[in-house]
Amino acid sequence: MQNPARLSLQPAAPDGARSVKRTINAKADRHFVTALARGLDVLSAFRSRDRMLGNQELARRCGLPKSTISRLTYTLTKQGYLEHADDGHGNGGYRLGSAVLALGSTMLARMDVRQVARPLMQELADRTQAMVSLGMRDRLSMIYVENCRSESALTLSLDVGSRIPVATTAMGRAYLALCSETQRAALLDRVRDRDPAGWAQARERIERALAEYKELGVCTSFGDWQKDVNAIAVAFHAPGGRSVMAINCGGPGFNLSPEFLLQQVRPQMLALAHRLEEPGGAY
Repeated sequence: MQNPARLSLQPAAPDGARSVKRTINAKADRHFVTALARGLDVLSAFRSRDRMLGNQELARRCGLPKSTISRLTYTLTKQGYLEHADDGHGNGGYRLGSAVLALGSTMLARMDVRQVARPLMQELADRTQAMVSLGMRDRLSMIYVENCRSESALTLSLDVGSRIPVATTAMGRAYLALCSETQRAALLDRVRDRDPAGWAQARERIERALAEYKELGVCTSFGDWQKDVNAIAVAFHAPGGRSVMAINCGGPGFNLSPEFLLQQVRPQMLALAHRLEEPGGAY
């Protein structure tokens, strides 16, 4: 894992700089296909809790005109990436189609680290009576690609495919602690752009998380994401592609105290991450 002593928090760009930069880069790059990018943005707008989304809500989430969204959803429906849905009250919209499921299933099937991690994660979940999850970053979210929980534990209603924010969760902060300084600076630009009013507090807590990683090897979130949820997380470089992934262990605060997570669970999580990161060590 990366030497914690090298961590730093780069200053974010002024408000609005990220969106301007994206527009300039897209126009300057003749290989960039804007229509394709917008179509992927539409698919990325869906969350696990969404039963369906209409064109108006998709336009709001994507920051695009409704007329543009209508053409994109029409095309994506024709290709099987979206399908028409009805909420039972005469209101129509769209939900993700089977073509998206096929892509996701193919990716998960090829993710060897997930297959290796699962029995180790389940063992940790059983020992700690908590939920243990493996995730990777997508934009400003961490997406669960594997999830294990103890049968007797009171855990969160999250599963594979669930998204949690990068800035306020233990898993997201662990990712920020291990990714490159360039990646970290770009992500923090985007965090600031999304919520300028909350940036000062977010920056302070992320700085604290980087210091935690340097001292403890893990990042924490004790009531920061949801006030009744405690979690710790560790990041590692996955063998092969060497992409940064993270494992968290957490659950309701009344069941998992910060002391228990740091004193009892932390050593086990560090050992698990080390085992998964070693080339061939767990394979």
